[in-house]
Amino acid sequence: MKYDFTTKVNRAGSGSRKWDAMYQVNPHVDSSVVPLSVADMEFKMPPELTEGLKHYLDNAVLGYTGPTVTYKEAVQNWMKVQHNWTIAPDWIVPTAGVVPAIFNAVRAFTEPGDGVILLSPVYYPFFRAIRLQGRIVAACSLQENDGHYTIDFEALERLAANPRNKALLFCSPHNPVGRVWTKEELHKIEEIVLKHNLLLFSDEIHFDIVMPGYTHTVFQSLGDDLAERTITFTAPSKTFNIAGLGISNIIIKNENMRKTFVNAQELGAGALFTALSYKACEICYTQCAAWLDEFLSVIDANQRIVQQFFQTHHPEIKAPLIEGTYLQWLDFRALGMEHKALEEFMTQTAQVFLDEGYIFGAEGRGFERINLAAPASVITETLERLSGALRNLKTK
Repeated sequence: MKYDFTTKVNRAGSGSRKWDAMYQVNPHVDSSVVPLSVADMEFKMPPELTEGLKHYLDNAVLGYTGPTVTYKEAVQNWMKVQHNWTIAPDWIVPTAGVVPAIFNAVRAFTEPGDGVILLSPVYYPFFRAIRLQGRIVAACSLQENDGHYTIDFEALERLAANPRNKALLFCSPHNPVGRVWTKEELHKIEEIVLKHNLLLFSDEIHFDIVMPGYTHTVFQSLGDDLAERTITFTAPSKTFNIAGLGISNIIIKNENMRKTFVNAQELGAGALFTALSYKACEICYTQCAAWLDEFLSVIDANQRIVQQFFQTHHPEIKAPLIEGTYLQWLDFRALGMEHKALEEFMTQTAQVFLDEGYIFGAEGRGFERINLAAPASVITETLERLSGALRNLKTK
């Protein structure tokens, strides 16, 4: 490989939310432990990005900075080349992150007391974006069969038919279950959205991270009618590990919706003026595609390490392969533990720090989400530490 995906990086004391949370949960954790929870990477940035930012800083003035022509061209080209999606530069609304943008969309396009549909289990800030702003969560449970998740379209149709529900907050590829939705599935949702006059908020932040044999389809690219009622949330942050730079590209074709979104963002003083963020996005989208290709092969290899480990040593725990994201959804229900007891076992006994399934909704109880974006040696060390704790558990 051309790029370094093997060096173990110690982020203790760096302000990493993932690492700090580990030490808060267990202050006595061994210094060799690496958390595999929050979805950022335990890899260094692409070297092209590091060098590009160094060169930029050598010649830049870090004053208030707006989106540049070259930044927007980079976003347009990435969407066209990587996703076969043609967008206009005016459709791009930069924000400081996908999560604040989702909060803004819910606030701008719904009223307190309105319902927002989601497919659960799902990325936990979805619940917060709805509930903390006085809206109602209308949860449609995904159907699970031997680790594979599908959409209950009859249940979704019933929720969509309820006039209280105004929007569908969708996750594609799906976090945490790792689905890359097929065109057939997306078209079925499209029919429901159009039939019941819903707005579509489509979080596609993981859209670059798709395993071999699968293809991501940008939801709003399916048709003009759908695009006119859709906000698509994208970012380079998951793809290139730059979440700390706070740059997301929100794509809104409908001019009136775009104006409403921007006006609501400005009411919250949410305009983005960060020079490094725009430049980092531009560099990633123009110079780092080769790094991404190697990264995807690393994630595919890591998920197979995890699956094979459990099949060999603890077959009662299921680790189905993912289709997209770098997050694998592990089924620990066979242990028969209440969800808080499972969390205690993982963090205190095993010293394994994943994301607890219950934070993704009631359907996630008994599950754990492991972050695969780490050196294979870290994945293996984590699994071996967990295995030892599981063996001890069985002897009690």
